[in-house]
Amino acid sequence: MNIQDEMKKRRTFAIISHPDAGKTTMTEKMLLFGNLIRSAGTVKGKKSGKFATSDWMEIEKQRGISVTSSVMNFPYKGYQVNILDTPGHEDFSEDTYRTLTAVDSVVMVIDGTKGIEAQTLKLFKVCKMRGIPIFTFINKMDREGREPFELMEEIEETLNIETYPMTWPAGMGKRFLGVFDRNNEQFVHYTGNEEEAYIPYEQLDQHPELSENATFQEAEEEMLLVDEAGDGFDMDKVMKGDQTPVFFGSALAPFGVETFFNSFIEMAPEPAPRKSTEGIVSPDHEEFSGFIFKIQANMNPQHRDRIAFVRVCSGKFERGMNVTLSRTGKSFKLAQSQQFVASSRGTVEEGYAGDIIGIYDPNVYRIGDTIVTGKSNFEYDELPQFPPELFKKVTAKNVMKSKQFRKGLEQLVQEGAIQLFKRYRFEDYIIGAVGELQYEVFEYRMKNEYNVEIELTSVGERIPRWLREDQVDESLFDERNMLVEDREGNPLVLFKNDFSLRWFEDKHPDIELTDLFEVNQYNQTFE
Repeated sequence: MNIQDEMKKRRTFAIISHPDAGKTTMTEKMLLFGNLIRSAGTVKGKKSGKFATSDWMEIEKQRGISVTSSVMNFPYKGYQVNILDTPGHEDFSEDTYRTLTAVDSVVMVIDGTKGIEAQTLKLFKVCKMRGIPIFTFINKMDREGREPFELMEEIEETLNIETYPMTWPAGMGKRFLGVFDRNNEQFVHYTGNEEEAYIPYEQLDQHPELSENATFQEAEEEMLLVDEAGDGFDMDKVMKGDQTPVFFGSALAPFGVETFFNSFIEMAPEPAPRKSTEGIVSPDHEEFSGFIFKIQANMNPQHRDRIAFVRVCSGKFERGMNVTLSRTGKSFKLAQSQQFVASSRGTVEEGYAGDIIGIYDPNVYRIGDTIVTGKSNFEYDELPQFPPELFKKVTAKNVMKSKQFRKGLEQLVQEGAIQLFKRYRFEDYIIGAVGELQYEVFEYRMKNEYNVEIELTSVGERIPRWLREDQVDESLFDERNMLVEDREGNPLVLFKNDFSLRWFEDKHPDIELTDLFEVNQYNQTFE
């Protein structure tokens, strides 16, 4: 089979939402469709001992939340599906932002009882900035929630995107009867068990239990209103991220998920060309290329291994092939390659644009690295970096364990959830993170995976600003405005607060201070 045919079969997407909106439950249901699991373990099902397949890290099982992005691959109706389940918790937003660079579309799960929440909005803005097509699933219709029109209006106003309901709900909570599938002109009847009953529109008069029901009649009237007053469906707008197809259902029931998934898989985009330092690279370009968007240490506690996740962007991946790491020009043989369903993995022999493949990392890769074959030597556009907001000094409680301490620190920092800094000219380590939960996970993993107990001393919230090397004057800095260097050796200042930053800028107008986040935002927006 040629590269182009294989590429057209790929559907690579992420599921994004606010914590508790039902994202991981949704992923589970999709795995059921792919015949990968026999029963879905709801994330909160701690008493039964059943945990979600996609939450593989011990701390995720204890907390009932996802803190790392899981990757799952399976075939479905002639397509090859790659799902990336992202952490919903905002302390892990950086991992999610990077994951969004590896997908071609996004499924946004919204809680029908709450509507759009802060984290959804942040993630949505990143998708919008990158022009990623967004498909919306409004969840929890089997509970009393907000009116569908109100939810649609909120999506349009808050996210500045047109909505087009592909399905429309009849009732909610105890009165929930099912959804009108506008795409396939059928009513999908909610019977309360896992089987969905499909009734073509023309046969509805044979079902008086529906057609004579007041809730059903009310939903029919709402549908007429949507037909007359709503926006028309426009695939071009969907592909640009200007219109979102909306589906209603309940992931937990599960209801409406299959109807959604079947429509989504046909509508979702295949892998697209990508920008690189040598111009646009097409997914059917003959030579293999890909970039690393995530590194995960110790996915297998028995082996203490490191896996780099590669998004294949062009050509054909084959196990055992030689690739060049563009950043260093060095060549490697990719002998160990895997695909995943959470922590269970199988060897993968080949892959095409859109596929996500795990390769063994002998400590040489970094997040954002490009790997290529042949004579090519380009790099894909840099991944966004996000400066941390919280900072803490970190030391090993037992000095005798300094070797394990440094190894753990280095490996967990390479995964990208925390960032490492060092006091200028000292050996004091400071780690920065977006939120408190990242420190808890860091401490837990240092103890459980590297056998090192650590001491964390808060440096507080700080404002990081990078400096030019030739403008470093150590006498200008103290504990308040702390001079440190990042892991590349670049100098930066951790300012105590806004006041300190402004005072410093007024006092030393000739010293250039760079806000990394603004630089990244600019590059992302004006490519």
